[in-house]
Order: sequence, then structure tokens, then C-alpha cells
Amino acid sequence: MPMQKLKDYLDINNIKYVTISHSSAFTAQEIAASAHIPGKELAKTVLIKIDGKMAMAVLPASDKVDFDLLKEFTGAENIRLAYEQEFMDKFPDCEVGAMPPFGNIYGIEVFVAKSLTEDEEIAFNACSHSQLIKMRYKDFEKLVKPKILDFSFQSML
Repeated sequence: MPMQKLKDYLDINNIKYVTISHSSAFTAQEIAASAHIPGKELAKTVLIKIDGKMAMAVLPASDKVDFDLLKEFTGAENIRLAYEQEFMDKFPDCEVGAMPPFGNIYGIEVFVAKSLTEDEEIAFNACSHSQLIKMRYKDFEKLVKPKILDFSFQSML
């Protein structure tokens, strides 16, 4: 089971969580709809390169990354989306594109959109396109220790 590493990590740290199964979905908005979770409570993980270094941007499914703001806040010269081939091997226990927002487990810096911190609970991909984990945001923050920045905006669909 691909999510075992993540579940073991949560269990070792005595974190309460719920596993949610849903029909296979690939975009954050499809996942939110399939799992009946509001888009603002589903945390999507976007892999980015900041001055050549891999990082995670974690934001509500209903939002998009504002690269200009992220660049300004980090002081970086260059920020872009990471290409799939650049991160495929970094998450061997996950389906491609279904990485959980736990960069600390994988040695990757994590940036969280400030708007996500307002949620009591968040749900996120659990290494699979058909499984989510839902847990308290505060527990996530305690474990991951992300940098919290205001770098996202709600997308108009």
C-alpha cells in the first residue's frame, strides 16, 4: 500500500486522522468533488523549483499559486513549476501527482498558503489518486513546520 509510510509517520506521532476512499480523480477540484470535501479544505501539493531547488507549495484546491508573490516573499530570482520528470523519483511510494504535503518526510521544503491555516481540518492526497487523509491543520503544521506565506489566489473557474 503506497500510503503506509505516511500512515506510519502519523501513527508514530500520535496524530488522529481519517482515511477517505474516493473514485479515481486527478485534478484537485475533481478530488474535492469526488470526496465531497469543499475545495478550500482540500490541500493540493504543487511541486515547484525555487532557484533550482525543489520545494512544495501547499494551497487550497480552489486556489492557484501566485508566482510573483512567492518570488517576492522568498527573495528568489527564479520560481517555476517543477517538471514531472524532476520529481518522479523523489516519491517512490506515491503515484505520480499524488504526493502528500509532507515534504519533511522527503527532505523538501514546504510553503503553505496562509488561507489554508484558517481551516480546522484539511484533507490531502495520500500517495494515491483514490485515497485522502483528513486531519487537523494544527497537527499538520506541528509535524511539517512549513513556512506560511500569502502566495495563493482563488481561481475563477
